[in-house]
Amino acid sequence: MEYDLELEKAVNKIKEEKARRVLVQLPDGLKNKALEVVDYLEKNTDADIFIWLESNWGNCDFPDVKEVDLLIQWGHSDPKDLHPVPGGLIGNRR
Repeated sequence: MEYDLELEKAVNKIKEEKARRVLVQLPDGLKNKALEVVDYLEKNTDADIFIWLESNWGNCDFPDVKEVDLLIQWGHSDPKDLHPVPGGLIGNRR
């Protein structure tokens, strides 16, 4: 199953916030995409990107890290934000 990680949205947010150090938090099921995410974000921004490799239990489970300018989480949707996409998959529309 493939997901649209909406990496361009992350790039725009990093640029909008002028973030220099960004922490990316992925749920366990998307951690295999971590290098792809880092490569894309570093190529398209001036930020240093770090991956949180600890467990992630939802959008209330965020790391208490003071050394970063921005934390970006993937895989968290409110039920009202879910919508069907071609192939019958569920995706995040934000």
